Amino acid sequence: MILLPQAGGELRAYAPRTEPLAPSTTGPLTSRTVFSAAHVVADPYADTSPDSPAAVDWDATLAFRRHLWSHGLGVAEAMDTAQRGMGLDWAGAAELIRRSSAEAKAVGGRIACGVGTDQLAVAGRPAGSGRRTGPDPLGTASLAEIRTAYEEQLAVVEESGAQAVLMASRALAAAATGPEDYLEVYGHLLRQAAEPVVLHWLGPMFDPALEGYWGSSDLDAATEVFLEVIAAHPDKVDGIKVSLLDAQREVGLRRRLPQGVRCYTGDDFHYPELIAGDAQGFSHALLGVFDPLGPLAAEAVRTLDTGDVAGFRELLDPTVALSRHLFQAPTRFYKTGVVFLAWLAGHQEHFTMVGGLQSARSLPHLARAYELADGLGLFPDPARAEARMRALLDVHGVPR
Repeated sequence: MILLPQAGGELRAYAPRTEPLAPSTTGPLTSRTVFSAAHVVADPYADTSPDSPAAVDWDATLAFRRHLWSHGLGVAEAMDTAQRGMGLDWAGAAELIRRSSAEAKAVGGRIACGVGTDQLAVAGRPAGSGRRTGPDPLGTASLAEIRTAYEEQLAVVEESGAQAVLMASRALAAAATGPEDYLEVYGHLLRQAAEPVVLHWLGPMFDPALEGYWGSSDLDAATEVFLEVIAAHPDKVDGIKVSLLDAQREVGLRRRLPQGVRCYTGDDFHYPELIAGDAQGFSHALLGVFDPLGPLAAEAVRTLDTGDVAGFRELLDPTVALSRHLFQAPTRFYKTGVVFLAWLAGHQEHFTMVGGLQSARSLPHLARAYELADGLGLFPDPARAEARMRALLDVHGVPR
């Protein structure tokens, strides 16, 4: 038994499981295209501060990507799960893209990489906060500067041989005066993209600085602008990633996409039903929660490949409670739980994050994440996970 702290301050005894849930199938995924957004592993020995450039443990970071590829998943690289804008700057992201893309080529793994504008300083907005904190001494970036920043990052991704994901831009959200600015910037980028890209609509629950993206806080109006961008360049859009945590809206948007344009769900609350789909279609997946769920998620999709929807849901539905816990408000700090579970699972030897983000979730939150993940059998070595959880509890003075 292990004593786990609860939100109200009391301790509750929990009996960890002794056997992991070992995936029973291998091979490629065929019925759905599935990407796991992947976290970065910090260098725990680097002498850094929260304002320092990210110090990355490259060996452990690339080893985790090999783990995902080994289960048949694609890797969505240098996106918000990798702490873009929350500890990982563009210089670090560019290095991550180059290294991971080279690794993907070496092992035959699929990779898509985030393209943004985070080399631009949106003054007065600390990374991840989205809130103005004072005067803007540098001024807001112009649309021309935003286009140039996107182009620079797109070139890095294309030169690496990876697929591009055009991410939402804090700078564009700050500079745009209306829908026409989004149409102009995205149209410019899509016209010059060498290969079809994925467009990413990231909601403000993941990044408050993206409030009003596509020119309106009215999601119906924003959806029309988003669809107009796609309709103007359907040959340059492989798909869209929707991260609004609104299943009904995603289904409605999915049904209006041009033929051949895919919907990659980014909904970490409703992914089983969205991936399973209905008589009118289904979503593929690009999900941060598949970082800790990788092997189990891959087995579920392989079950779906056989046409066994009920078996797919039987495997994946029980994971939603963990996902909802990890992504609870403030949602943007879900990365802390993801890295915590990677440490417990043995994918890294420490619970340290770039920017010191390991402090972003409380001990009761982490304890509940451990309990839910253990209940699902996600830890390859449950005894090691228990020992590491006990070590964390010891540091916090929790009695044995």
